[in-house]
Amino acid sequence: MSDTLIILGLESSCDDTAAAILRQTGDQAPEILSSIVHGQTELHAPFGGVVPEIAARAHAEKLDTCIKEALEASGTALADVDAIAVTAGPGLIGGVLSAVMCAKGLSAGLNIPMVGVNHLAGHALTPRLTDQVSFPYVMLLVSGGHCQFLMVHSPEEYTRLGGTIDDAPGEAFDKTARLLGLPQPGGPSVQAEALKGDPKAHRFPRPLLDRAGCDMSFSGLKTALLRARDAIIAEKGGLTVQDRADLCASFQAAVVDVLAEKTRRALATYLEENSAQPVLAVAGGVAANTAIRAGLETVCAEAGVTFTAPPLALCTDNAAMIAYAGIERYRAGARDDMSLSARPRWPLDQSAPAMLGSGKKGAKA
Repeated sequence: MSDTLIILGLESSCDDTAAAILRQTGDQAPEILSSIVHGQTELHAPFGGVVPEIAARAHAEKLDTCIKEALEASGTALADVDAIAVTAGPGLIGGVLSAVMCAKGLSAGLNIPMVGVNHLAGHALTPRLTDQVSFPYVMLLVSGGHCQFLMVHSPEEYTRLGGTIDDAPGEAFDKTARLLGLPQPGGPSVQAEALKGDPKAHRFPRPLLDRAGCDMSFSGLKTALLRARDAIIAEKGGLTVQDRADLCASFQAAVVDVLAEKTRRALATYLEENSAQPVLAVAGGVAANTAIRAGLETVCAEAGVTFTAPPLALCTDNAAMIAYAGIERYRAGARDDMSLSARPRWPLDQSAPAMLGSGKKGAKA
């Protein structure tokens, strides 16, 4: 039996349809042979957010195209694929179901194994794909629908140190953009405006900093921005270009401060038991925000902790991370059969109480 494993990864948990081919030989670092992502931004733009039914239909239409493009880009034939890794949750159920059913058909037709992957595990294990980070490490997963601190002990063992009790930061950025008339997705739009604004123009709240632990809240921050916007409009009759930039800069500064302080607390907990070669990894679309990344790098430098973040293409939703998580599970002997279910909720830390709330980009996990 060959020690080389070629795996096809499939991802469709929200509004990105993705397929990727990874190859790993023995203990060598895995190679990303191809990674194809078809986004749906234009489909959802008229509605100001992701519409689950539209997303599910688009996934069903695009999955076969993504797979074909991934195979062609990698120079791989379908017959060369040894196993399939597929996101089985958490996420928008219609989208997750699309890829799960596609994976089942391929598994049965090709007579090859299938491995169901937790979407969050895909993000959490990405530092091992890109930088071969050793266990254990701290992961800050910060995206459109999720925000949590995780201790990553192994591909199957995670400890949640804290998470958002309402909106994820990505949701807060999207809502802020809508309130200020900026295009979606909100993260890049707000960041671009913030570069032109004064982060001290408005003193927005830093939620839950007065509470011990690593839990976070961003819903009230968005409400504070709404009130500040309305106050300016009532006084001036509208927003100037500078007013909007100042609101964005002040909002972003508040998010950075919250994430930085909560990261300090998460690292303190981690360092109590893991002082040798400690690592903080960050992943998720919001990790692309340069101000947030700079704040986290500063915290790590102060604590003597190595900071790592995947390239932008692997921070946002993609199938390469799913394929890699599948490799980790496959090497450990995991296999799934036709009973594999699509799951809207799937917490990595099974022993932790469920986080409250459900965001527009999927259920909290």
